Amino acid sequence: MTLRYLALGDSFTIGEGVPPADRWPMQLAARLRREGVPLDDPQIIATTGWTTDELSAAMDRTALAPPYDVVSLLIGVNNQYRGRSAGEYRLEFRQLLARAMDLAGGLPQRVLVLSIPDWGVTAFGLGCGRDTAQIAQALDVFNAIGRDESQRAHVRWVDITGLSREHSQWLAEDGLHPSGQQYGLWVDAALPLVREVLR
Repeated sequence: MTLRYLALGDSFTIGEGVPPADRWPMQLAARLRREGVPLDDPQIIATTGWTTDELSAAMDRTALAPPYDVVSLLIGVNNQYRGRSAGEYRLEFRQLLARAMDLAGGLPQRVLVLSIPDWGVTAFGLGCGRDTAQIAQALDVFNAIGRDESQRAHVRWVDITGLSREHSQWLAEDGLHPSGQQYGLWVDAALPLVREVLR
């Protein structure tokens, strides 16, 4: 039986600027198949620029067929970029997390949340005229919320923010989004947690 994967997010999930095969959810599925796990390519609900409420609205418009064997969620960078509040993020992220768990058949261990990468360290971020220390600080607050809510819900949390800072030179041509090589490191971090569930 083929296992099913739903990936929810924004430009980091759709893989802005990289070929479809280099998107991190696609790399994750391909890696697991090579290990003998029959995971299908993900159904991806993600668009560049989406905030938490925009992702939720898109989910309302999309034909979904739960339960999924894996559901991943990576959202929030555009909330921070647009200057939205941390309180609003917590509320809307919590709602998305509840929806993700429902889509995973009510099994929180099948939900994987990735932290928000730091766009301030990219070529785009360094050249955009905004205070990169403030960007990092704001993203740390958003990620603390994401980690807290994920722990409360007993879902799996993968912190890739450090990888985004350490490998900020591995970018797509736009100088903002990660390259396939950096996404591969995200998969390295997520793989043990997903493998544990699907085996």
